[in-house]
Amino acid sequence: MAKERKQVETTGMAWRDWMKKKRYMAAALLCSAVLFSGCGAGGNANISAGMEQVEALEYDNALASFQAAREAKENERLILRGEGLAYMGKTMYAEAAAALEGALAGSDGRIGPLDYDINYYLATAYYKLGEKDKAVRVYNAIVALEEGERDAYYLRGVIYTEQGNMEAARADFDKTISLNKSDYNRLIDIYEVLEGNGFREVGQEYLQAAMDGGTKNMTNFEKGRICYFLEDYENARTYLEKARDESGYEAVLFLGKTHEILGDSNYAISVYNTYLDNNEPNPQVLNQLGLCKMNLEDYQGALTAFQAAMNVENNGMMQTLKMNEIIAYEYLGEYRQAEVLMGSYLKNYPDDQVAKREHTFLQTR
Repeated sequence: MAKERKQVETTGMAWRDWMKKKRYMAAALLCSAVLFSGCGAGGNANISAGMEQVEALEYDNALASFQAAREAKENERLILRGEGLAYMGKTMYAEAAAALEGALAGSDGRIGPLDYDINYYLATAYYKLGEKDKAVRVYNAIVALEEGERDAYYLRGVIYTEQGNMEAARADFDKTISLNKSDYNRLIDIYEVLEGNGFREVGQEYLQAAMDGGTKNMTNFEKGRICYFLEDYENARTYLEKARDESGYEAVLFLGKTHEILGDSNYAISVYNTYLDNNEPNPQVLNQLGLCKMNLEDYQGALTAFQAAMNVENNGMMQTLKMNEIIAYEYLGEYRQAEVLMGSYLKNYPDDQVAKREHTFLQTR
């Protein structure tokens, strides 16, 4: 496996999260995780059960529950929405799109929160099918109905960025920022989208503009994180050290990574361990500790950290952790164990094309 693969760091890669940050960037377009709220335990009991199974990633069971809901004549629109989400979880995006289209068609003509929710999921299904123009049309419809829908502008801007249409992308990102200028998390999302598509300098322009606009209302963590992405690591370290006790594990992550970049991985490890010694186990910090140890070629230590993170209940990043565990076993030369784990991984995450290629490689070892 290519060495850079291990640099996938934190955040869950579950289908419900914005695949934001790449974090692999397709990252950025997995629709908003709007929690199911439309059915009670009475008349829509099977739908409730199905949505709980979707939450638990039990997609086949969820589909069975939705079929039972249909037979019990529960709310058809909510059934179709649930089936759409379950099919997305199974990476059956054509079926997901068909179900979600059906859910939209069941509208009574009065636009409400459920309509926006379904549209966001439908746009994601189109995106995953490679039908980006259809996804754009969905976002067009959303903003035509509600000009303040920041997520629609942002996600449409992501697509325009991927298509190289920077004029349109910048217009959408500018609109996104104008609707909430103090949302520095979204500002960094925009940077990461641009950086991930080869437009890092454009992304840094947005970050620098925020700094130039005044930092009076920014926290030390926000200033430190922006400096980190501006590659101003000395100032990032200063701000993040101040934020260490203010912003919890996120400040610890960025402080540690800053020290790694500055060449002091041993101090970074002490930053992670100090946090872990004084707080409940944190999967993101444990994962970054593992990555840092991996870079130091302490593969057994890395494996221990990844597995400790996997043992944290509801860690929200199991896909990332499972992949990093496999990589650690590869570096330890335990190819048979890596192959077994990769087979299990692909059953849960069948649309990971890089993992499929790696599985083929492992089978030859």
